[in-house]
Amino acid sequence: MTPPRVRFAPSPTGQLHVGNARTALFNWLFARRHGGAFILRIEDTDSERSTRAAEAAQIEDLQWLRFAWDEGPDIGGPHGPYRQSDRLARYASLSRDLLARGHAYWCFCSVAELEAERQAALASGQPPKYSGRCRLLDPDESAARVARGETAALRFKVPVNREVVVHDLIRGDVVFHTDVIGDPVIVRSEGLPAYNFAVVADDAGMAITHVIRGEDHLSNTPRQVLLYEAIGASPPLFAHLAMVLGPDHTRLSKRHGATSVADFREHGYLPEALVNYLALLGWSPGEGEEILPVDELVRRFELERVSHSAAVFDPGKLAWMNRHYIRERSASTLVREVWPYLARRGFVGAETTASAAYVEALLPMAAGSVDRLEDVPDRLGFVFDWDASRAAELLAVEPGGAAAVRAFAGAIDGALLTDKEAFRSAAARARERTGLKGRALFHPIRVAMTAAESGPELDLAVPAIDRGAALEAASGVRRIASCAERARVVAERLT
Repeated sequence: MTPPRVRFAPSPTGQLHVGNARTALFNWLFARRHGGAFILRIEDTDSERSTRAAEAAQIEDLQWLRFAWDEGPDIGGPHGPYRQSDRLARYASLSRDLLARGHAYWCFCSVAELEAERQAALASGQPPKYSGRCRLLDPDESAARVARGETAALRFKVPVNREVVVHDLIRGDVVFHTDVIGDPVIVRSEGLPAYNFAVVADDAGMAITHVIRGEDHLSNTPRQVLLYEAIGASPPLFAHLAMVLGPDHTRLSKRHGATSVADFREHGYLPEALVNYLALLGWSPGEGEEILPVDELVRRFELERVSHSAAVFDPGKLAWMNRHYIRERSASTLVREVWPYLARRGFVGAETTASAAYVEALLPMAAGSVDRLEDVPDRLGFVFDWDASRAAELLAVEPGGAAAVRAFAGAIDGALLTDKEAFRSAAARARERTGLKGRALFHPIRVAMTAAESGPELDLAVPAIDRGAALEAASGVRRIASCAERARVVAERLT
């Protein structure tokens, strides 16, 4: 295969949806699999809704997903510019050429007239399409009206009585008849290019070989094929991806929860997990595995394995996959990614050598048992956010609880239990003093130390608490009550 050139062309009118992120991923995988080029192009001719802030946010999301592009608005390239708003001169030149060669004509129909046509077609059970009334106007007369300042849009003259065959790499040949297409606007009355015209001009000008996009664009494709023909360019190969549906099999939307890449980032999903999961939405790696690193995705990806059936987004499966990647993450990397969530809760402040080392030591108690990074503060909350009243309340109804806590407080005798052996020795002394053992001893200790009835193993939790209590105030970690202090306060409240 000749190295392909593919593109991802988002409109900067909002956040990057996971459905669009999957489209970007499939384009990127295809380019990398076949040694081709992945181009980022910004389709920003919707001047009322497009913003540079949305563009920057989408680029940031794509970079977070690690979809490096070979050409784009931020890095340039030989086929730029890569924003449609910077390519208006090219659109104007092509539209003038189409008009001069009789492939386009001026349309003076008002919005009200077009809407009346649309409603009439719907009422008669016909698909709405432009009637073509301005197609019959004398070109010289139309040009004179435009010269006088009359408002007009430019329409493409669709050939009559033609079949247009779209060769789709996923769906096979799809046939359209021009009788149901209608003449599309290619330049709006305010002078900006319409989508179907701009995308053809851009893909032809950037030598795009394959267009991989959502199936909602399939109905646009026959118009685009005819436009390629009119400007004298060969159309690319097309592959239209099936939709991504929610668990209820309706189109994925905000009512299903998080749907944008930014949402998943905010909740603490890792990019490797989201990329791995998105790759499996409508594509099969062929060997039954589900956990696949990105280099393996690249090695296996083929459009022939992409399904034409809709894919269902399963948040539970994504959470399972994210938990796997969290467990596999190196501790030093995970510290940086977890830090903002801990800081938001006030558990940590400035990142220092001491605070980073302390958080890294805490992570084994959380990394294997959370689905999202945002859940880590709750898992580690007993260290930083101990509630003496809650501990005493839970122990007040625990037979022998007060005795166990008092004995443990005496066994600690003010010392810091900073390792497993120190904790086990203190617990042994409490057992000797009370005769309690097993759950009768350790459950009250757990409740007193953590203000919770479940959590990490005590020989991990207790040393973690006291190592935090030993930190200096300037370490960047919130003050942590020591085990001795916790046992003493709870014992006093239970007396």
